[in-house]
Amino acid sequence: MTRRLTLAAAQLGPIQRAEGRDVAVGRMLRLMEKAHQRGAQVVVFPELALTTFFPRWYEEDLAQANHWYETALPSNATAPLFEAARRYGIGFHLGYAELTPDGHRYNTAVYVHPSGQVVLKYRKVHLPGHRDFDPVRRVQHLEKRYFEPGDLGFPVIRAPIADTEANIGMMICNDRRWPEAWRVLGLQQVELVMLGYNTPSINAENKGFEAHHLRVAHSHLSIQAGAYQNACFAVATAKAGTEDGHELFGHSIIVNPQGEIMAQATSWDDELIVAEADLGMCELGRRTIFDFARHRRPEHYTRITAQTGSEAPPRWQG
Repeated sequence: MTRRLTLAAAQLGPIQRAEGRDVAVGRMLRLMEKAHQRGAQVVVFPELALTTFFPRWYEEDLAQANHWYETALPSNATAPLFEAARRYGIGFHLGYAELTPDGHRYNTAVYVHPSGQVVLKYRKVHLPGHRDFDPVRRVQHLEKRYFEPGDLGFPVIRAPIADTEANIGMMICNDRRWPEAWRVLGLQQVELVMLGYNTPSINAENKGFEAHHLRVAHSHLSIQAGAYQNACFAVATAKAGTEDGHELFGHSIIVNPQGEIMAQATSWDDELIVAEADLGMCELGRRTIFDFARHRRPEHYTRITAQTGSEAPPRWQG
């Protein structure tokens, strides 16, 4: 039986610091309506889709940042998204800042079934940036201050989507650059990875590691390689444009299991891109070059989990 899904990446243009959740949710609702008109069955919104990227700003007292977080889903502000999902019969992925009842803070994403039920929750594992105010930096990147590393691992679940089922997993932003994250999902036979990001157009540390023109290339390279090496589709959705004076590069993409870009955003504004996915395409890689049961040799990969930092090799003694 052919298992086809119509996937949509709902890129958001900038959300300014002064704009409330009502502005962001209103724009997201218009994108969901457009997705319905174009036959989409899954819509993926970006990381921290409800607010500006607030880790740019330093707060000495973390409680002063509480207004950026969600304490429950659906909330009064986000309830219209859940209602739209039921009305259109569309599942959606939402990235947001989560504040738990016991005071933990996570950069979180959920996948919501059209019924309004949360099918899967993921909390960002690979937090970039720094914890304390850095007077040398022109732009702060305080994710390590405002969030804890995720505590849910990289879960995959088989869930109903439209008239079929799919093995779905999630990542958030910097996770896409870590092949270990993709492989953990691949080892659970993931078929569809949903990924949101807010990535600046320049490397704010400004230390020469990544030239401006390579920012998009490195992002796409990571996603295409991850999808290919784990035989899955990926929907990678960005925030884009100039947000509070800081440029985000956008370039949302949908990628197939061969690592090919099926659709790409071309604006720095709210934009919906759509692609039809035949989940049967995941089988080729899984049965051949990436048949993990036949070809993986985990006994030789122990360094991946045994150490964190790199270590210098022994010196050759000639």
